[in-house]
Amino acid sequence: MAIRKYSRQRELIKEFLMTRKDHPTADMVYMNVRRMNPNISLGTVYRNLTRLAEDGEINRLNVGDGTDHFDADMTPHYHFVCTGCGCVLDLEMDSIESITDKAAAHFRGYIAGHKTYFYGFCASCSTPGISDGFSK
Repeated sequence: MAIRKYSRQRELIKEFLMTRKDHPTADMVYMNVRRMNPNISLGTVYRNLTRLAEDGEINRLNVGDGTDHFDADMTPHYHFVCTGCGCVLDLEMDSIESITDKAAAHFRGYIAGHKTYFYGFCASCSTPGISDGFSK
């Protein structure tokens, strides 16, 4: 990884992401960081998000909605995507890392890892009776 020149704008973006658990889009990042730095442009936000993701400082999540979401939590964890409102949330659960070994047992190449997203309806979008996660 090449050493990057310090950028206050990049630092603001990363600091903002570290305060969030909702995995904002680039537009959401722009709207919020702009409050701290009114001169920042949308292009600058996009470039810095790309750079931070390329440098492994944040995760770029592609959850199937056509928009990238960003996550500053670099620890191994899983995500839930609401098919109702589109929110992306951290899913608190034990690791299923063993799935990589199980997949490798049925594959002749090398499996380096996996990305797993869970889909459904969040508590706000759930229909009555299943909002607790259990069907009647």
